[in-house]
Amino acid sequence: MSQTIFVLEDDPDISRLVQHQLETAGFSVRGFSTPANLIPDAERQPPALFLLDIMVPGGDGLEVCRKLRAHPGLSSVPIIFVTARAGENDRVLGLELGADDYITKPFAMRELVARVKAVLRRFERPSAPSVISFEEVYIDASAMQLKVRGELTTTTATEFRLLDYLARHPGRVFSRDHLLDAVWGDARFVTPRSVDVYVRRIREKIESDPENPRYLKTVRGAGYRFEVPKAG
Repeated sequence: MSQTIFVLEDDPDISRLVQHQLETAGFSVRGFSTPANLIPDAERQPPALFLLDIMVPGGDGLEVCRKLRAHPGLSSVPIIFVTARAGENDRVLGLELGADDYITKPFAMRELVARVKAVLRRFERPSAPSVISFEEVYIDASAMQLKVRGELTTTTATEFRLLDYLARHPGRVFSRDHLLDAVWGDARFVTPRSVDVYVRRIREKIESDPENPRYLKTVRGAGYRFEVPKAG
């Protein structure tokens, strides 16, 4: 069964072209020119990924992203912004809201398809069960689940991959560039500043006091280190 992608794009020419390219690549596509029916339709049939334009009639792609990330049934579905807003602050805002990639217009269709596939690969679950558990944190890679203090905690696919990668290499210091290669691969929209955004989001979910983290430490001038407390 082909994976379904929901596309929020008000320009009919761009929408048709994106749909054609994605369908040629083997995906099913549902197009939306306004946000009105996107979330209700996704509740009935959750897609594999959302492609969201930011500036659309009758709404705002950023607000759609906020609602999706707060939705218990849709919060983990990957989101890619496709927008004419190319500024660094716009990209960082998109990341802070929980987007997994950010593509600026104009873009090459082959690149769009490649980025969609790259984000979906990040969302794939490993075949072998693999659990990390310590103190109040439980990370289950096979189920892509994070529990903190016994409560299931929602993450995006990218947040989970970054947390899982760091937690599986406790005590090692990783530069931002290393983490970019390990977690994002060839996603060209991501910058070292983007890594900081994701680290902040992870701390807000796993740390009792994100401003004074116990687990995910900053190593000034070098990068980040994950510390797993020793038993006893």
